[in-house]
Amino acid sequence: MTIMLIGNKSDLDGRRAVSFEEGAQFAEQNGLIFMETSAKTADNVEVAFVQTAENIYQKIKEGVYDPAVDKQGVKLGPLKSNQEGGGGSNGTGGSTGGTEGGGGCCLIG
Repeated sequence: MTIMLIGNKSDLDGRRAVSFEEGAQFAEQNGLIFMETSAKTADNVEVAFVQTAENIYQKIKEGVYDPAVDKQGVKLGPLKSNQEGGGGSNGTGGSTGGTEGGGGCCLIG
């Protein structure tokens, strides 16, 4: 399973309830990915999604996740040619990249 622990509101340093070190230590002890973000400044928000997706993709390449097995939460979305462009109706905002075989998307459910 891929789980990311997000420390939000990193822009409010003076009002912090949990230190970065405490969050990072908890994440390491529990096998989680850890990152601090700020929705206000958008710091690390996109990076958190990308890093989680990269972790899932790496696990698919290593055979940890098998998108062909229905009992796992990772599913392959409809394959599209790179010629079609964005605007797909698969809930991904039209993203078609990510695999070498002509696009596709991994849906997590």
